[in-house]
Amino acid sequence: MVLYPVMKHVVARAARLVYRPVVDGLENIPTDGPVILAANHLSFIDSVVIPMVVPRRVSFLAKAEYFTGTGVKGSLSRWFFSSLGHVPVHRGKGRDARAALDTAAEILGRGDAFAIYPEGTRSLDGKLHRGRTGVARMALESGAPVVPVGIIGTDKVQPVGSKFPKIVPVTVRFGEPLDFSRYDGMQESLPVLRSVTDEIIYRILDLSGQEYVDAYQKTPEKVTAKVAEKVTAAA
Repeated sequence: MVLYPVMKHVVARAARLVYRPVVDGLENIPTDGPVILAANHLSFIDSVVIPMVVPRRVSFLAKAEYFTGTGVKGSLSRWFFSSLGHVPVHRGKGRDARAALDTAAEILGRGDAFAIYPEGTRSLDGKLHRGRTGVARMALESGAPVVPVGIIGTDKVQPVGSKFPKIVPVTVRFGEPLDFSRYDGMQESLPVLRSVTDEIIYRILDLSGQEYVDAYQKTPEKVTAKVAEKVTAAA
């Protein structure tokens, strides 16, 4: 795609000059072949920072709605997310979740780099939450190594609800690749999937220095609905 090189070599280079991110452990990312980058998620801007600092092309999954809008806003949204290497996928459960895994498998099958947030959504309290097992299933089905990523400071760059980014220090740490070949053929075992996911999350924790919460992070939509319920009950 033509858009990605433009974003990677022009826009990203300019952003690096402005933010001067501190990057540790880039040597831990294989120069070729499939690899899964598993990161904590503090802000929307995380999906910009990772492609900005990683030498390789990195693909993410993004909500299909970002690619289906109409008018000028819809066109700009498609351009922006396509230029970052994002791939449209419908969010949800069941078939949609399987479709997301299949899309990731295609990307890894081409020998490319794929990034994922094991928490499933961004942290609303700055803490690292329990990981969802999709990252483990992806790793076991593809056989790709998993590089844990700890991102620090992006919640200050663009806090939840903020429209414009601020210039504050950002650090990105890449850990040593994790090899889960010892679990070959066990991708249907729930205890194995949980064990692999927890190992990935604990390595992210070491890199990010966050406080850990052994509970899933609720999506912003669920948090908003919960607040609305409390307000209604109090009325």
